[in-house]
Amino acid sequence: MSALSEADRRDIGQHFVFGFHGHTASDDIKTLITDYFLGHVILFKRNVQSIAQVHAITTELQSLAKAAGHERPLMIGIDQENGLVSAFSIPNAGTSKRSPGAMALAASGSTDLATEVTTATAKELKAAGINWVYSPVADVNNDPRNPVIGVRSYSDDPTVASRFVKAVSEAHTAHKVAPSAKHFPGHGNTHVDSHLSLPRINVDKDSLASIELVPFNALVKIGIASIMTGHMALPLVTGDDTPCSLSRAITTDLLRGEMGYQGVVVTDCLEMEAVAETYGSEGGAVRALQAGADVVMICHTYKRHVGAIEAAYAAVASGALSMDELLASGARVAAMKDAFAGSWDDIFAPLRPSDVAALQDANATLSARAYAATIAHLPNSATFTPLSTAGSAVVFTPRMESLNRAVDDAESQLRDAAGRLRNTVGPSYSAFAQAVATRVSQVEHVVYAPGDELDAPLLEHIRGAGSVIFATRNGYDTGAWQTEYLRKVVAAVASTGGAGRMATVSTCAPYDLLALEKLEVPAIATFEFTVPALTAAAAALYGESVISGTVPVKV
Repeated sequence: MSALSEADRRDIGQHFVFGFHGHTASDDIKTLITDYFLGHVILFKRNVQSIAQVHAITTELQSLAKAAGHERPLMIGIDQENGLVSAFSIPNAGTSKRSPGAMALAASGSTDLATEVTTATAKELKAAGINWVYSPVADVNNDPRNPVIGVRSYSDDPTVASRFVKAVSEAHTAHKVAPSAKHFPGHGNTHVDSHLSLPRINVDKDSLASIELVPFNALVKIGIASIMTGHMALPLVTGDDTPCSLSRAITTDLLRGEMGYQGVVVTDCLEMEAVAETYGSEGGAVRALQAGADVVMICHTYKRHVGAIEAAYAAVASGALSMDELLASGARVAAMKDAFAGSWDDIFAPLRPSDVAALQDANATLSARAYAATIAHLPNSATFTPLSTAGSAVVFTPRMESLNRAVDDAESQLRDAAGRLRNTVGPSYSAFAQAVATRVSQVEHVVYAPGDELDAPLLEHIRGAGSVIFATRNGYDTGAWQTEYLRKVVAAVASTGGAGRMATVSTCAPYDLLALEKLEVPAIATFEFTVPALTAAAAALYGESVISGTVPVKV
């Protein structure tokens, strides 16, 4: 075993992207950049307070790298898919105005709108010093039970998904933010969350090529800057249960060899249990690099960060990991840095508050217009007619429950230290009820839960209300208790001969209401339970905007 030179350690550091905790550079991230020559950093909501603060932290990180003798600036990335996964969109913080996510944008039918929204996002990210975005989601969501992709996907139609991922990727690229399509070779056809365990997808290569690979092939053709590999097993393709992110058959043979991809390959976070449970983040890092990944992602834990880099040192020293392959890989990383980070002369651009304010004002106007365009009528429901503003309204929303680690608040704002829900209503649904309240004389907001019944006082309120609105949130499969309760409310409204007083709203994946076949009342879909989406829904329900979207998936 030979000792590594500093030059070797500097090269190895370029193959990792790590996260850290805090609103300024922590001692951990300082050590990683200065002593381990870390080449890339990922930011999370835990790092974001305002656009000015993010600009300060990215400037601090870049200054550390320059002082440590890094040849090129850092790539600094973030999960900003828009919609439910928007690490840069913090309410009331002066960061990016939340914009529609993937399935909502696809419901608009407009790739031009997707380009506009993405351009707005890219401009704000770039102004804050962020030059890498882990978007778009190129997964084809062809399993309605999918617990982690769902509305983060554009469609279950690979052709539709391809059109939108190209538009998003090209818009980011045009504004010098490197896009990263995920989760290769496709995380849509599973009902297992890779944050928790390893999904095993039993499709052969022909099936994979005809569905999952279609959007990725479209992106390879336009030379997308980076592609993120996912943690799922494809035993009928690879011959075993190795996660794709650690599989040379996937990363090198399929993506590079057969599909001809020449850009940067980055893994999804190796602290996810699909990898960590069997290989550990440290062992997974070496395996991913051996498989041909250019950059390994580990998001949260300093001990694992250091362990992974030192495991790579040991693998290179022993010959288990080829330094020649790492250097070839490093050339791809350097090319991405040159294209999107630029030189040290380019990186320290000042933040101009007046420019940012003007940009954010324009983006807020765009956000409202975009959300209005994404509301869709569900084709299996009654013809939509606007609700009356006369009288009171009863608004039903589901009790808040965890969805998955990609969407749930990573900083535990949803739950307390004991794991209890802090607020069973949820801020988005509170805002929804408030939006309805601005249009009617009085609102009763009912938060329903599994096993609930309609008691006599509530039945009286339903019978006397001028409008009744029932919202679901992923009420398909394990959430079927929501549609069971919906049937009771529909029956109560129908018993008074007033079905025209009611509308239903699917506020996440629309499969819950689509699966009911024929709905006696009108139903619309927002594709996300964010405040601006539900505010747009309230306006649409009362006839203030035209419902023009089309549901881009089927059951």
